[in-house]
Amino acid sequence: MRPEEIKPDTGLCTILGYNAQTGYMRKYFNRILKHNGINATAIALNIKDEHFDFTMTSVGQSKVDRMMLEKEFQEKALQYCDTLDECAQREKHVEFIEVAEGKVHGHCLDDKAKALFNKPEFLDEQILFVAKMMLLANRWFGARIDADEIPTLIGEKQ
Repeated sequence: MRPEEIKPDTGLCTILGYNAQTGYMRKYFNRILKHNGINATAIALNIKDEHFDFTMTSVGQSKVDRMMLEKEFQEKALQYCDTLDECAQREKHVEFIEVAEGKVHGHCLDDKAKALFNKPEFLDEQILFVAKMMLLANRWFGARIDADEIPTLIGEKQ
């Protein structure tokens, strides 16, 4: 989605990372939304390490209510969360946060993504990653969850 296509009714979320604008998280998340015909997009926020503390300590009081975290910030984000789901506690990383009433809630999708497949131990990282993006698109914007679509989504050209 191009900036001029964003309208008042467009659903928004944020991605935080070094290269969030051009990273795989934004690429696949937005591809899933487009594939489902959903009027929403992930807005990328490229930051450096020195801006992470300020960003995370401010997020509870900002207008951001849902944010994906690129790999480089997933472990660091633990300390900024008021609550962590069981997976985030066990795996020691946060893949996305949701903010409600000023509280930051950290989540990990490892368990839910693996549960989509009969034999997740045979899957590569890219398939599991796209499954996580599909789960988030469903959680936030109601996108379909269909693991059989993942190879198509990976193979699509922008």
